[in-house]
Amino acid sequence: MSLNEKASAERLHIAFFGLRNAGKSSVVNAVTNQELSVVSDVKGTTTDPVKKAMELLPIGPVVIIDTAGIDDEGDLGELRVKKTINTLNKTDIAILVVDATKGMQQEDSKLIEDFKKRNIPYIIAFNKCDLITEKQNLSDNEIYVSAKENINTNELKELIGKLSDAEHTEKTLLGDVIKSNDTVVLVTPIDSSAPKGRLILPQQQTIRELLDIGATVVVTKDTELEDTLSKLKTPPRLVITDSQAFKKVSDIVPEDVKLTSFSILFARYKGELWGAVKGADELDNLQDGDCVLISEGCTHHRQCGDIGTEKLPNWIKNYTKKDINFDFTSGSDFPENLEKYKLIIHCGACMLTEREMKSRIALATEKQVPISNYGIIIAKINGILDRAIKPLQ
Repeated sequence: MSLNEKASAERLHIAFFGLRNAGKSSVVNAVTNQELSVVSDVKGTTTDPVKKAMELLPIGPVVIIDTAGIDDEGDLGELRVKKTINTLNKTDIAILVVDATKGMQQEDSKLIEDFKKRNIPYIIAFNKCDLITEKQNLSDNEIYVSAKENINTNELKELIGKLSDAEHTEKTLLGDVIKSNDTVVLVTPIDSSAPKGRLILPQQQTIRELLDIGATVVVTKDTELEDTLSKLKTPPRLVITDSQAFKKVSDIVPEDVKLTSFSILFARYKGELWGAVKGADELDNLQDGDCVLISEGCTHHRQCGDIGTEKLPNWIKNYTKKDINFDFTSGSDFPENLEKYKLIIHCGACMLTEREMKSRIALATEKQVPISNYGIIIAKINGILDRAIKPLQ
């Protein structure tokens, strides 16, 4: 990602669904005006979902997703269909491409039921309209198109634009907490797990939003924090730290200065903060043999001292004094069967869309498994949870 690009997780995700040979990939190529997907008359040409981050006028920065046919067959086909269905978890707007010469099929109707169940706004694009002579009256979210003859391609984009306007809501990390001219100190430890030559995405996003607000941003390492605070003429409005340094930073920052972490900010930004706070209560109920799922949204290379697979499990065992079992997932992997878990602990989800993170929360809620957040759990373990969430109350 270049410095001028919008993070993929912050872009509107537009996914195209339908039967094999309905012309999904052709419609994708026509809408984007790019050869994004391979097109052929052979059924099942698209296998895994194809994703592309791009600018799409009049909508703006988006991620376009072309999926495999929902009617794919065989053992491999079943896996493709499963990946297509999983794409719904991150879809903000769905385009159902239907072969106009055949009309709606049973699988199409099932997809629409899924869209409605997940509250995903959708458009039905009846492709190959150049091959039919009689056209039916359509609803506001339906349109006749022909990818081959470039019929109604712009009109389809305009329909997508209307849905994107309805979906777009201004969200903020700190806009309701920090005002112009406030001073905010960010604590960013630089250790072996820190990426070389750059700050991680939550730190980048936080800095940019604070600058947009008009705040003064001071960035320091945990090892220089005490000296940094002593040089400020007035105490900062807020200190935000990497959760791993919570205990050390809390001991340094005066009690009358507000303190939170990047992970907790993102628990509010991408998920449900107060549900995650309540979920942390389960930490006190864990028993020997219980299983905890630790899930990360990114797929970084695991290193010695990794927070998810090493530090958190050790801190939890030290806190509970119990023999806990742990499972780990990363990236787009998230188990459907959660019944075995007593608690789920998730990262801040900076690499996931808000819809994808909330779909995981919804699944955990449905299975009655408490779900919390890295920063909240670490704050609880260190006895500073009330302090860490107070700035956001």
